[in-house]
Amino acid sequence: MKYEIIDSPDFAMVQFVLNRGEKIVAESGAMLAQDTGLSLETSMRGGLLSAAKRKLLGGESIFQNTFTADSDGQRLYLAAAAEGDLQARELAAGEEFFLQSGAYVAHSGEELILDTKFAGARGFFGGLGFFLLKVVGPGTVFYGSYGALHQVDLDTENYTIDTGHIVAFTEGLEYRVRPFGGMKGLFFSGEGLVADFSGQGSVWLQTRNPSSLASFVHPFRRVQQRSE
Repeated sequence: MKYEIIDSPDFAMVQFVLNRGEKIVAESGAMLAQDTGLSLETSMRGGLLSAAKRKLLGGESIFQNTFTADSDGQRLYLAAAAEGDLQARELAAGEEFFLQSGAYVAHSGEELILDTKFAGARGFFGGLGFFLLKVVGPGTVFYGSYGALHQVDLDTENYTIDTGHIVAFTEGLEYRVRPFGGMKGLFFSGEGLVADFSGQGSVWLQTRNPSSLASFVHPFRRVQQRSE
């Protein structure tokens, strides 16, 4: 299998070139285009309980699509739902990688596991949700963002990130959610809640925040006047 991420970082998509028998598992709705020599199977990977757990707790679709090449040189194009960047992370056997809800796009590797991790109430009030998507290798996972992706490497020092900009992070990192600038800053700074990361590993940020976009367009929404 070969892959290339193109049109990054604004409107990224990943191009796969698959040989006979090679497979890519993708989130429902991620396919843009494909050659005709690819067969498709839609299923609840891991069974009903595992699929429902990913849907309810991890924010992913209950069904996933498996694309299999019936001949050599078959092309497949996938993209994330939001406009922005897309990256790949190759995981060794047993290596864990954590994704924000909705960031997962696709993966390769028959042994790769998609599971959920309890983030606690601190994650919920910080905008992360009660659960994160936990990816366990071996395999390669492809994930997307809203806006460009920026990687920060940490070596025990603290690093503060707005919770709406967190996309992914590696094992070995811990985080603590708190108000930015105390309670006064929470309501008046415009920043809200942030996460202080510490430990050894890497964290990926997205340069845009969906909540900020929603706040920006809210005053321009059409409001239907109710007749008396």
